Amino acid sequence: MKVAFPRTRRAAVVLAGLTVGVVLAVVFVANRQAPTHGEIPPQVPVLSVIEVQPLEFRLEARGYGTARPAETWQAIANVAGRVVERRDDLESGTLLPKGTLLLALDPSRYELAIAEAEAELGRLAAEKTHLKTEEDNTRRLLELERDRLILSEQELSRIERMAESGSVSRSVRDEQQRATLAQRQAVASLKNQMALIPSRRKQLQAEMERAETRVAQARRDLEDTRFEAPYDLRLGDVQVEMHQHVAVGQQLFEADSITAAEVEAHIPYAMLRRLMGSVTRSSTISEDSLDLGGRLDLSDIRAEVELVGAEGIGWPARVTRVASGLDPGTRTARVVVTVDEPYRNARPPDHPPLQRNTYVGVRLSTENPEPLLVIPAAAVHHGEVYRVDDQDRLERSPVKVAYEQNDLAVIRSGLTAGDRVIVDDPVPALDGMAVTPRRDEALEQRLQAMAQGEAP
Repeated sequence: MKVAFPRTRRAAVVLAGLTVGVVLAVVFVANRQAPTHGEIPPQVPVLSVIEVQPLEFRLEARGYGTARPAETWQAIANVAGRVVERRDDLESGTLLPKGTLLLALDPSRYELAIAEAEAELGRLAAEKTHLKTEEDNTRRLLELERDRLILSEQELSRIERMAESGSVSRSVRDEQQRATLAQRQAVASLKNQMALIPSRRKQLQAEMERAETRVAQARRDLEDTRFEAPYDLRLGDVQVEMHQHVAVGQQLFEADSITAAEVEAHIPYAMLRRLMGSVTRSSTISEDSLDLGGRLDLSDIRAEVELVGAEGIGWPARVTRVASGLDPGTRTARVVVTVDEPYRNARPPDHPPLQRNTYVGVRLSTENPEPLLVIPAAAVHHGEVYRVDDQDRLERSPVKVAYEQNDLAVIRSGLTAGDRVIVDDPVPALDGMAVTPRRDEALEQRLQAMAQGEAP
């Protein structure tokens, strides 16, 4: 009996606990309250909108290319000789002004050639003077001999009349005939000399012209012994040293002009086509004209060259021409722009000059003839825009985008001036749902600036 009593007591405690739990559960269930059903008012999203208006728009075309000098001087020897003068700074990278003497060859051979040719020219000039004097003397002698011939023929006629009457002998008449014939021969000889003078003069003139040509050639050869900078330049590779003997046709050095630089920019054809369409002259050029350059007013295109990878470093430029053909690899058009004085205001390393093989970007722009409807490109969702109608409800409207430029979409159709376009991205975007539009005037101002090509 002493062992069974504790077990009975524990069972009673457990049973009492279960009974209390059941009672509490019944009380809670009996006193529970039914849930109340309330209506939550729908939340109307607040969305940013812009009012679409025609904007003055600046068309752009962008491309890339490498810079090159507008002119390059390949200094090649036209004459042979030994180098007798060479600048100490005749090395790659040196900047030199126009007219600077860079190199000189031994001029003695060509100075002697000039002296020889001039001496020959002087001799021929003396012969020409001598021929003129000879012509004058021969002409005077011819006049005298003609007078003597007249007298001799008169004397012969008189003697022949006397011989017929028997007043003079036959021998006297024969003697006079011989004298007259001799006089006629003298006159004929002088005439022949006079006839030969023009041909002799022409021969002398030809020889003088040949001598003058030799003088001119010798002087040109003498000039070719000196290498002076034809323009402001920067030296490239130099391949000649002092006292070196150079041969005709040997390249001595290379130099790039710093007066102007060119960039052949590769621009997508569609971009360039839009740009050129706004600068086409249609009324001043005949349809049959082959002058394609005259059909485009390239001066209306503003060009800028920018150093790739260095923001804020650039140079103003001008469009010079459109190169023939498309690039075979990229199918892009090749537009050549010119930068005048690319070394002006150079402050390396902050603002380096535009030198050979610099990789740059080119931006071309011109004003579109008419204002365009422009919205942010992000506001176009798979060919649709979200408009706000007169009842402030969202309306999904299909649009056609003519093209995109600098995160702007130019709308061809589907929108009109005054439409309110949502520039947010509501999720979900249900057609007809109520919205609270909030006009973003700051964004509208940024759009105007971006349409004019300014940075956002």
